Amino acid sequence: MISLALADDQALVRAGFRAIVSGEPDMTVVGEAADGTQAVALARRLRPDVMLMDIRMPGVDGLAATREICADRGLLGVKVVILTTYESDEYVYGAIRAGAAGFLLKDIEPVDLIRAVRVVAQGDALLAPSVTRRLIAEMAGRLKPPPAPPPADLTARELEILDQVAAGRSNEEIATRLTISYATVKTHVSRILTKLGLRDRAQLVVWAYESGRAVPGWHP
Repeated sequence: MISLALADDQALVRAGFRAIVSGEPDMTVVGEAADGTQAVALARRLRPDVMLMDIRMPGVDGLAATREICADRGLLGVKVVILTTYESDEYVYGAIRAGAAGFLLKDIEPVDLIRAVRVVAQGDALLAPSVTRRLIAEMAGRLKPPPAPPPADLTARELEILDQVAAGRSNEEIATRLTISYATVKTHVSRILTKLGLRDRAQLVVWAYESGRAVPGWHP
């Protein structure tokens, strides 16, 4: 059962999301929050599998709340999906930088929202269809690279899979391209994240570009 929390300052929006989820046998809404402060407290109290987070909320906004949740080592199991009406480059990249596992627009179809929750719950990152992989590369390419990270003990296969993740491919796509099982890909991704000290594959994409491992327009 996927436990879900809703963070949005509009009660009507939260009610709509709850109604959508209520019909799914493998999902349940465990709590709601009306601002970022409440969202962080809710995450710490209930530790939901997925939290749908609005960006513009009074007081602490959704990006700040996401950053706080994702920085808390005790909340590693909580996957945050940003849901907003604003398709801004800065919002998208800010969300991923903060640690969000997904970024979706509120005009998403209900069936696509349900699919997104399942995708994120199983460990994959997900962006709205209108937010292309190139956007991540372009936003990352604008940044001044930080000092090179310490060498990681990654195997040749792990580097190969890291490159595929950085290109925006899902575990299923990677398994097909490399002719290995989905479970094997998932195991490798988990090991890569552990070795690099990263939270999830969305942060792994950012790391790949910021470290110079990947560059805009690059397709392994």
